[in-house]
Amino acid sequence: MKFEIKDKVKLIAPVSYLKTSDNMPMLRPPDLVAIDEIGEILSIKSPDTVEVRFRRGSFLIDIDKIEKK
Repeated sequence: MKFEIKDKVKLIAPVSYLKTSDNMPMLRPPDLVAIDEIGEILSIKSPDTVEVRFRRGSFLIDIDKIEKK
């Protein structure tokens, strides 16, 4: 699926951890973002990874874990 910056997306699959999108990324517990929570794509980091802003922070998410809203 093709994603663009500012697309609204939702988390559709559980993740084992969340990686922050800070300059020095940290691993965070997966319960910070609920399944079906809506976020906004801030940037595309690689063909398989996007930076998404959710209510509790910005995280690097694999594109197979999200879908467009």
